[in-house]
Amino acid sequence: MNTPSRHLFVAGATGATGRTLMRQALSRGAPPVLAHVRPKSADSDLVRPWPHKAVVELSDGETLVEMMRGCTTVLQLIGTMRKRFGSGDTYESSDIGTTRQLVEAAKRAGVDHLVLLSSVGAGRPVGAYLKAKAEAERLVRDSGIPWTVVRPPAFEGEYHHINPVLRALTRLPPLRNMRPIHLDQLAAVLLRVSEQRAPLNQVLEGDTLWAEVAAAGA
Repeated sequence: MNTPSRHLFVAGATGATGRTLMRQALSRGAPPVLAHVRPKSADSDLVRPWPHKAVVELSDGETLVEMMRGCTTVLQLIGTMRKRFGSGDTYESSDIGTTRQLVEAAKRAGVDHLVLLSSVGAGRPVGAYLKAKAEAERLVRDSGIPWTVVRPPAFEGEYHHINPVLRALTRLPPLRNMRPIHLDQLAAVLLRVSEQRAPLNQVLEGDTLWAEVAAAGA
């Protein structure tokens, strides 16, 4: 049963997963979705059609809290890739820092659900990327706000392309749950979890993630 009157705040709305989620949410008309947009992107063709936008830098904590008030769920979809390091992004700033800012604002704004997009492997992190994801998960778990963490395997869709060898390997029964997830499937799960406000305080990975994909009809 859907929890009534859910209102979503989507951080990372302009990324590949965020764009897919926004398209699905707006095509369905529910629940109400507030897309976080950085000021430098506010006039872009991508975000112009979105009816509800929170145009604010996450570092502006007071404004962020005010824009977040009335939202029930914060979806943290922000992350970076090594190829963006040249423009100033780091795992510390993009994955950990933004999560910290969103968690603090969510606590002050009265949000009752945090949904974090993480990555498969964050439970036993090896390397800087997964260690950053693990730290973001810790911030969410320690927030005092009920949470759901989604750990997808490799993405496919848009500019995400899957190595044919990986695709073949994940057809084998022992690796079935590591098969690539399409962005449409991932967005559908994120929306379902947010609408249902469930499962709470759980990590969706492997069997549990694919069960949610099936439940979302994606």
